[in-house]
Amino acid sequence: MVRNGIGIRTASSRSERVAGQIHVYDGAGKGKSQAALGVVLRSIGLGINSDSPTRVLLLRFLKGPGRSYDEDGAIEALQRAFPHLIDQVRTGRAEYFGAEAITRFDRAEAQRGWDIAKGAIASELYSVVVLDELNPVLDLGLLPVDEVVQTLKNKPEYLEVIATGRAAPEALLDIADLHSEMKPHYHPAAAEHQIAGIEIYTGAGKGKSTSALGKALQAIGRGISQDQSHRVLIVQWLKGGTGYTEDAAIAALRQSYPQLVDHQRCGRDAIVWRGQQQELDCIEAERGWEIAKCAIASGWYKTIILDELNPTVDLELLSVEPIVEALLRKPRDTEIIITGRCHKPHAYFDLASVHSEVYCHKHYGDRGVELKRGVDF
Repeated sequence: MVRNGIGIRTASSRSERVAGQIHVYDGAGKGKSQAALGVVLRSIGLGINSDSPTRVLLLRFLKGPGRSYDEDGAIEALQRAFPHLIDQVRTGRAEYFGAEAITRFDRAEAQRGWDIAKGAIASELYSVVVLDELNPVLDLGLLPVDEVVQTLKNKPEYLEVIATGRAAPEALLDIADLHSEMKPHYHPAAAEHQIAGIEIYTGAGKGKSTSALGKALQAIGRGISQDQSHRVLIVQWLKGGTGYTEDAAIAALRQSYPQLVDHQRCGRDAIVWRGQQQELDCIEAERGWEIAKCAIASGWYKTIILDELNPTVDLELLSVEPIVEALLRKPRDTEIIITGRCHKPHAYFDLASVHSEVYCHKHYGDRGVELKRGVDF
């Protein structure tokens, strides 16, 4: 990842331990919980392939056990294979409710979840604690904001905490090391051209690729527990080489369910800068697009992740027209997720039924904090 310009820094191994940060993902756009799930996938991958003290708690408020979620099957499969790497707790009702409909049960469930969170934070057993939908819980007044903020401020040094959901309170944003807001973009002039199942994630904030990985986890879960024909393809541009922590978790799911997920990386193990593109960059970009184009046309896959496609086009490694043509011909029941920064919207943006801009309010990378394996790559 780079903080300026169009380019991607590929993964590299680091042995030193990096302090944990407090992340907040909020906003009205899609991608908040998906980004948290993407970090879960990366953290599990780190634990599979290293001796790093990695364990993840996925604590989900307002998502009670009375309802199933797409990602359940994939998370349960990873829990069965690697029970020492992930715990999951659900609290609350199984349906949405507003402030006017709060019950004693809602308050009790929020408190139960927070008691579990406090215990997990204090235990130092976890490297990552995800507090999914904590923000709306605080906004509804189901938990005291001051207590939550004070507990997070005093967390163990190396613990990563991720809070998601709309309407994060200012006191929580004040202590956050990273704040990404998912902003929905609407293209009313292109409404008649929009195609259901095409989602685009852009912007300078953290959360685009992790949202795509979270979407992949959800899709794999659907294939495991609901629809055995729900095959998933993940194509990642500008991310050649090795060292990406999600690879191990994806490989583990492929080993258990080889018919459900395929994964392809393209590019050099280097940063690609504007004006310094090499012939190999074009060859690798085209190789990835040939795989993606055939996958879209085939109808074999129900979910196709095109990670970092946007900057690949920005760098003029791929042309826009073939992408538009392929998307126009996609099967109705195939969903396509496109990610990455770009200087300006490309023509295929008009085809998207969902466009979330990940807006960067705050990022620890801007303070010189090193990116962390199992979280950032």
